[in-house]
Amino acid sequence: MSTALAVVAFAAGATLVASVVLSAISTVVVPRGVPVRLARVVFQGVRRAIALRIRFQRRYEDRERALAYHAPLSLVVLPFVWLTLVLLGYTAMFWALGVRPLRESFITSGSSALTLGFTAAHDIPSSMLAFSEAATGLALLALLITYLPSMYGAFSRREALVSLTSTFGGTPPSGTTLLERFALISGLGDLEDRVWEPWLLGFIDIEESHTSLGALAFFRSQSPARSWVTASGAVLDAASLFSSSVEVDRSASSQLCIRAGTLSLRAVADFFGIDFDPDPDPSDPISITREEYDEAADRLARAGVPVKADREAAWRSFAGWRVNYDTVLLALAGYTQAPYAPWSSDRSPATAHRAPILRPRRSPRR
Repeated sequence: MSTALAVVAFAAGATLVASVVLSAISTVVVPRGVPVRLARVVFQGVRRAIALRIRFQRRYEDRERALAYHAPLSLVVLPFVWLTLVLLGYTAMFWALGVRPLRESFITSGSSALTLGFTAAHDIPSSMLAFSEAATGLALLALLITYLPSMYGAFSRREALVSLTSTFGGTPPSGTTLLERFALISGLGDLEDRVWEPWLLGFIDIEESHTSLGALAFFRSQSPARSWVTASGAVLDAASLFSSSVEVDRSASSQLCIRAGTLSLRAVADFFGIDFDPDPDPSDPISITREEYDEAADRLARAGVPVKADREAAWRSFAGWRVNYDTVLLALAGYTQAPYAPWSSDRSPATAHRAPILRPRRSPRR
């Protein structure tokens, strides 16, 4: 074999290994939302396989049970893909260094990657290559092991908020129901400490964790009827109704909660390449109809909530708040296949806004 062919094989193998290591570091270590091509291919591949599995299942419970395996199964497949590509890359490098035939190069690479030790290199360059492959394989597994505790810690924090919202807003959650229950049980004055403030911090946590640990968006709640997307929508709708339609003193906490939630959902949507208008006009159309808004306002009035008398002005104010998160809420509900909930997943197509595999991340919007 020519020296030029060996150089090309070694360079190709080294490039493949470097790409895999960079992908793993971007997925696990880099503390910012960096969409990784390889990880996205794996997650979308598993998603398509599950979609085929549930294609003919009519019961929601059966579909939900299968969808619950999407993120965990993808995380199990991902390290195997990393190791397989590393093994192939090192196979090419061993072959370039003279380990022949190709079958022997593959066996040597596999022995080194998995630290099995049943075959040994016979010269210094091959030995150094074997040591580096063993270290690379161990490092990739160590990265995944350290990745999981961080992910499940963020998952637990998120699910605590989802459960809290179900307590106040029902299952499926509704912003109107949330305000009704507070009005009937403890009074609207408790909203600041029990809803706005916890969710203000929760939205900040979701923005950070769901962009740095992208798989979190696809981890489903313990209850099939719950979802972090629909819970977020219910809280944002409750805050929008409260800020626009309830006759109370101006609440900075509810408005800050809307602001934090909008930025959080936009950041996650941006991470997955979902299009949205970063600066919508308050008069732009929203997915909530005037009739639906009037029905919600009537329910609040019957529950004893002091609804503003000027219904037209209240509606315009509500629409002005909702337009900021309307598109991303519905898109994320479709993208994560969230369970049914009013004013969110009930009007989001199941196949809406599937992010392209190779789409680059845009600059953050604020």
